[in-house]
Amino acid sequence: MQTHALECRIRTPEGIVFAYTLASPVSRALAWVVDTLCILLATSLLSKLLTPLHTLSSDIATGLWVLTFALVSTGYAILLEWRWRGQTLGKRLLGLKVQDAYGLRLRFSQVLVRNLFRAVDRLPLLYGVGAASILCTRRAQRLGDLAGNTVVIRIARPARPDLSRLAAPMYNSLRDHPPIAARYRQRVTPREASLALQALLRRDRLEDAARIEVFSELAKYFRELVAVPSDLLRGVSDEQFIRNLVDVLYRRS
Repeated sequence: MQTHALECRIRTPEGIVFAYTLASPVSRALAWVVDTLCILLATSLLSKLLTPLHTLSSDIATGLWVLTFALVSTGYAILLEWRWRGQTLGKRLLGLKVQDAYGLRLRFSQVLVRNLFRAVDRLPLLYGVGAASILCTRRAQRLGDLAGNTVVIRIARPARPDLSRLAAPMYNSLRDHPPIAARYRQRVTPREASLALQALLRRDRLEDAARIEVFSELAKYFRELVAVPSDLLRGVSDEQFIRNLVDVLYRRS
């Protein structure tokens, strides 16, 4: 693994290099501000349930509020980072994501550990320890990231593809069934959509046999991804199906 400025490069045993842009301290701080506001709002709503306790004992009510804040602030990050694959509301807004330091799938144990260490990173005030660790480590990691073997990266926003060389099909049966088109938009990842698009753009460079095989495999994969009624596939070749799919993925209207 190599780290250059705000870029982290991971070389696999096969010699493939993946590059990730590390999140800057400023963007992480802004995401933390957003998350803190969300936590305070949630805690404020829950604290209203504790209002009757003030008539019995203000100390008990205050203690329960502190406990509620601790549980919400920790549970908020753990739940969202696990369910949203490394993102909280703040990270999603700022385009950041928690990633395994070696590019592997993020595990729940990593999410749990990095968030439990927030109690230390917050010391002595306003994430003083965590900020110092981010500034001093090569991969901009706070103590929670070091313990969980994670990094926070900036998500690269994909450039809008050039569709000028790909004319829209004369008739697209998928457009007659908006629910199916919507399910494809939901389930197909940007990487899969790009793969289908690139296959179409480069189809004329392929030998006939290779062209048939490539589109056969692609069509088989995408047909299994979403259940498509047989009447939509009748008379539609594998290549035409991929053209129809790319059309609904990239052209919304």
